[in-house]
Amino acid sequence: MRIVAVCGSYHKEEVEKMLEFARDEASMMNSELTDVVWVPGSMEAPLALERLLLREDVDGAITLGIIERGETQHGLVMGQSVTRAIIDLQIKHDKPIGLGIIGPGAEPEHIEPRLEPHARAAVGAVVSMKN
Repeated sequence: MRIVAVCGSYHKEEVEKMLEFARDEASMMNSELTDVVWVPGSMEAPLALERLLLREDVDGAITLGIIERGETQHGLVMGQSVTRAIIDLQIKHDKPIGLGIIGPGAEPEHIEPRLEPHARAAVGAVVSMKN
């Protein structure tokens, strides 16, 4: 299975770790992460996914990122909007997308322990939905 990744660069160091876990998981599941596209943050992920899912050589995608808790409801609104857009893209393209976004509302101490499980689960979800 050929999987592409869209990664939010706002927390680039942590997301790079997630990407390594995702690559490892894909390899263990006889799949391959073929392309990685970096975007500024989660808000830009749906557009990058849309562009990638149009390609015939893409079987599925994952999106990796982190939405931290802020002082306002911005992160919650962002998380809900991005998730809805990702669900719509799956249906539109009939290709699975693994959601590997930590948050919204992640506290700094919650991020590190969630990097590996979120990345691996995103890949696992895509592979399990293979037609």
